[in-house]
Amino acid sequence: MTAAERPAPDSAPWQPAPEAREPAPPDPAQAAPEAREPAAPGPLGVARTPTGDAGVDALLARLADADRLPADAHPQVYEDVHQGLRETLAALDARPGPVPVSREPSPSPSYDLRS
Repeated sequence: MTAAERPAPDSAPWQPAPEAREPAPPDPAQAAPEAREPAAPGPLGVARTPTGDAGVDALLARLADADRLPADAHPQVYEDVHQGLRETLAALDARPGPVPVSREPSPSPSYDLRS
């Protein structure tokens, strides 16, 4: 027997290819949708920091409604809050700002009262 024909002394024992091994048990997460039950609603535990704007704070507090609703009802809550925040931002653009104060002297009225 030549050196090329001899197995290496530190080689691992033969094992079947991964395809030939027993199949792994099925993953429950990949089961058919009708076979899985949705998880019960529960709080996400996300802290809400007050913004100082009562309208925005009320909208953000509305997000807590999603904690007790099933997942398929979450988009409606998120859309309502998003629409409210958009309207709040639009209202900021529509408010008249303070009148700028001119630093230049205004022209004096003409007192030319000739008859």
